[in-house]
Amino acid sequence: MKKTLFFLAVLLPMSLCAQEESAWTHEGLTGVNFSQTSFTNWSEGGENSMAGNVYFNGSLNYKQGKTAWDNSLSANYGLNYTEATQWRKNIDNLNLSSKFGRQITEHLYYAALLDFKTQMGNGYAYGDDSRELISKFLTPGYLNLSVGIDYKPNDHISVYYSPVAGKMTLVNDTTFSVRYGVDPGVKTRFELGSSFKGSVNYSLLNDKLTLKSTLDLFTPYNETFGNIDVNWDVLVGLNVTSLLTVTFQSTLKYDDDIKTYITDAAGNTEIRGARVQFKEILGVGLSYKF
Repeated sequence: MKKTLFFLAVLLPMSLCAQEESAWTHEGLTGVNFSQTSFTNWSEGGENSMAGNVYFNGSLNYKQGKTAWDNSLSANYGLNYTEATQWRKNIDNLNLSSKFGRQITEHLYYAALLDFKTQMGNGYAYGDDSRELISKFLTPGYLNLSVGIDYKPNDHISVYYSPVAGKMTLVNDTTFSVRYGVDPGVKTRFELGSSFKGSVNYSLLNDKLTLKSTLDLFTPYNETFGNIDVNWDVLVGLNVTSLLTVTFQSTLKYDDDIKTYITDAAGNTEIRGARVQFKEILGVGLSYKF
């Protein structure tokens, strides 16, 4: 049922687009990156490796009169291979955002926002000769619903603030409830708080350079108020030719509820406080801009 609702949320604006084409605009960047390294009798050492990822980043927006509806979908999945580690996932995310607004002044809107974030495949923590399953689809998942004010100085920038925001942490497999800040044996955790979302979307250098960045902040109205959850995504794509693109993608995260698990050489695990998480990927590959 959850998957059905998710795909309906994606397809609904697309079906409406056919009815009011003049009110809709769309853009996006999708492609595949690949790298490979091979060594034969190499005196300085090294390890054969391969890596690749597929990505999609698109938006579909509606503007008619005083009504605005902005929708975006971002998906990335990548694998890395070495002879020692075999295939391992190196990037995996699925993000959906939908924001509906009514204009107050030239640049100001009342708005309601839905944000959904999860991953598509299983994630593992690796030891020397072992691996431990620590995440999967909807474990975790994050659903944010809020109402607030959206400031749009132009078509490229949006600054949204909500004093009434609900954050739901979803754990479809309760084995991992505690790892993601949910009570033991429980699948969901709800927090009421305040949220901020800033987004930038630019095409520069005669449409050859794409820059997209989204910053999400949330703090709950409880004893941890002031401890801010952060999710900051950046995508930069440079079209070298009509098909060849250099891309840089990064995500910086901090979630006060996600603790750090440290395992020593003896196999003992210690739970410590939350830490800043960061990942980035730089790739060259084929792309299509629309």
